[in-house]
Amino acid sequence: MEKVVIVTGANSGIGLALCERLLTEDSQLRLCLACRNMQRAEAARSALLTSHIDAHIDLLHLDVGSVQSVLNAAQEIKSRYSRIDFLYLNAGIMPNPQVDVRAFFKGLFSRNVINMFATAEGLLTQQDRLNSDGLQEVFATNLFGHFLLIRELEPLLCQSGHTTRVVWTSSSNARRSAFSIDDIQHRNGTEPYSSSKYASDMISVALNRHKNSQGLFSSVICPGLVMTNLTYGILPSFFWTLIMPIMWLIRIFTNTFTLTPYNGAEALHWLFLQKPESLDPRAKYHSLTSGLGTNYTQPRQMDIDGEMSEVLFSKLLELEKVVRRKLNERNSEDKRGLQMRYFR
Repeated sequence: MEKVVIVTGANSGIGLALCERLLTEDSQLRLCLACRNMQRAEAARSALLTSHIDAHIDLLHLDVGSVQSVLNAAQEIKSRYSRIDFLYLNAGIMPNPQVDVRAFFKGLFSRNVINMFATAEGLLTQQDRLNSDGLQEVFATNLFGHFLLIRELEPLLCQSGHTTRVVWTSSSNARRSAFSIDDIQHRNGTEPYSSSKYASDMISVALNRHKNSQGLFSSVICPGLVMTNLTYGILPSFFWTLIMPIMWLIRIFTNTFTLTPYNGAEALHWLFLQKPESLDPRAKYHSLTSGLGTNYTQPRQMDIDGEMSEVLFSKLLELEKVVRRKLNERNSEDKRGLQMRYFR
């Protein structure tokens, strides 16, 4: 029986590289590219079919930053598939990153240079904004939209006698110090990306606690430092051209500089081959590349407070109720408005 694999944010970068690697591993997959931009998704599908002519590749419109889009996509998934084997939660944003140039140059010529590039700690701040649902955009896209998708797909994800894997693309930038349980959307901070990634780490732990008995197993990966659209958006392109030789040099001395999307997808691909019972639910699986270019995966314990992860899980459930109620009210108002215009 063919495996059904859904990948969010699959049209470029690590998501597209993962799809390529999965099809190379198993040409019989039923692969679904869940993307916000359907034109780019179609281009990604065409590229994959060039090297995998007989592959079964579906497209799905999904903007995880929009509650209505998530609900529509979930309904479409349930109409297409009778089960899901792998759900890769890869889509994410890092909006308008601002670089502390002084801190950058100070770190560039210090012993902290590797950690600075690997985690961006003390280097980046982002300006977040509200989306159309009244949620912080980074929180909605990187965490809540995916959480809502899982909730909607529970009939397919939690089936008797069947095991489903959920895999989150996290980051080494996921730091406990950036997250506040009293401000889960990070409305009052300047590191929404780091906060959202740490929150996804916690939700993965909570999901395992609540859903392992129902056949759902959740894992978290870190792709390492990868040159993708997110990364290139941090600094001007000419600047990356200038410092890339330095980064390749640093790569000789550290295994976290994976640099290419193919290398960054290593842990995502590795998890595809593992039995869920053998995995550590509190570990983050890191994509690593040696100085000689060998890719491998290594688990590292996450700094997760179990009690806090439960509180966050509960808060997301409550937020889900609020968001659904507001959406229903908005849809009802829109419907009444259409009816009034029709009868005038």
